[in-house]
Amino acid sequence: MTERKPLTLRPDLKKLREQRTLALERLANPAPAPEPLPPASPHPEHRHTPGTERSGRPDYAQRPERNARPDYKERSDRAERPSHAERPARPEHASAQQRPAARPPRPSTSVWTAETARTAPPVVPRRVAPNVQTNNPADGTRLNKRMAELGICSRREGDAWIEKGWVTVNGEVAVMGMLVQPTDKVEVSEAAKGQQKHLVTILLHKPMGFVSGQAEDGHQPAITLINPRTHWVEDGARIRFANHQLQGLAPAGRLDIDSVGLLVLTQDGRVARQLIGEDSEMEKEYLVRVTCATPDGDIATNVQAVFPAEQLARLRHGLSLDGEPLKPAQVEWQNPEQLRFVLTQGKKRQIRRMCEQVGLKVVGLKRIRMGKITLGNLPVGQWRYLGAHERF
Repeated sequence: MTERKPLTLRPDLKKLREQRTLALERLANPAPAPEPLPPASPHPEHRHTPGTERSGRPDYAQRPERNARPDYKERSDRAERPSHAERPARPEHASAQQRPAARPPRPSTSVWTAETARTAPPVVPRRVAPNVQTNNPADGTRLNKRMAELGICSRREGDAWIEKGWVTVNGEVAVMGMLVQPTDKVEVSEAAKGQQKHLVTILLHKPMGFVSGQAEDGHQPAITLINPRTHWVEDGARIRFANHQLQGLAPAGRLDIDSVGLLVLTQDGRVARQLIGEDSEMEKEYLVRVTCATPDGDIATNVQAVFPAEQLARLRHGLSLDGEPLKPAQVEWQNPEQLRFVLTQGKKRQIRRMCEQVGLKVVGLKRIRMGKITLGNLPVGQWRYLGAHERF
């Protein structure tokens, strides 16, 4: 006969059975209810009595006396200040030599003498890089000018980058106005290089009646032609027009109001310096239609036949403007009524003034080339971007 095993409950059922038994016992023997607390009596000062205000507070005359703060003079915990006569006298210096030296007043320019110059505080020199000599200006070049000479940026951009701490000289952060030597190593940060990538240069076929720079005499500046409607549809540059491209956009080489042709507007100081810098030798090519003044009147047809050869030689070299001799120029006949000029400098109204000195009158002027960039098929009044592969 097999042995029977005692019956056991599962743990979860056993716990449930204990909870049920405990609940039945609490229902059979309920706990006595706690005694209620006595009601709180109101404060004596706030008990409503005859003669009190409606708020429950007693009248001012019936309020209990409060501990009034004693008067300032009657307080015993504050010591009385001694009178002026009872105060101890200050120790006097035994002699004038022991007195502290007073700070000398700042001398006025009207009474500046050698004595005041000797006693004046020393002038703190401007902070410069320790590896750059600034004693003699002839021993160095200003950093912004050196950066422009190296083709890094324009002088104005150089000053802005120096102020932002983007320029280093021999590995040390540059400061404004410092001088550098030709052997010093000038570097710019990646932030400066990234800023230059967003600068644009625009080529415009300027029509007649527009001025190159600021508006004058009621004539509109050429920059007003730079908008999406006048953008040349055959422009191969992958640049999308944005309004910020007009900020700082300036002409690099002007064209008179009566002249037409290639006008360069740029945000890049390097391009501007390359085209119109002090030491620029960039060629600019023009087609100039002229008439010749003779005793019988102006000749507008076959001007080449009546114009003296020696005067053509003077146009090439031998003229002066504003008291300075002009650089040699290439001048030749393109057709009997039109000359071709190639200049390496750009004085104001230079071609017109040159022609006046040899008896010619300019009736039409068109710029067709600046450096390696030509006007090409760009329509009048339209513009395009300078491509990434194009160089002047």
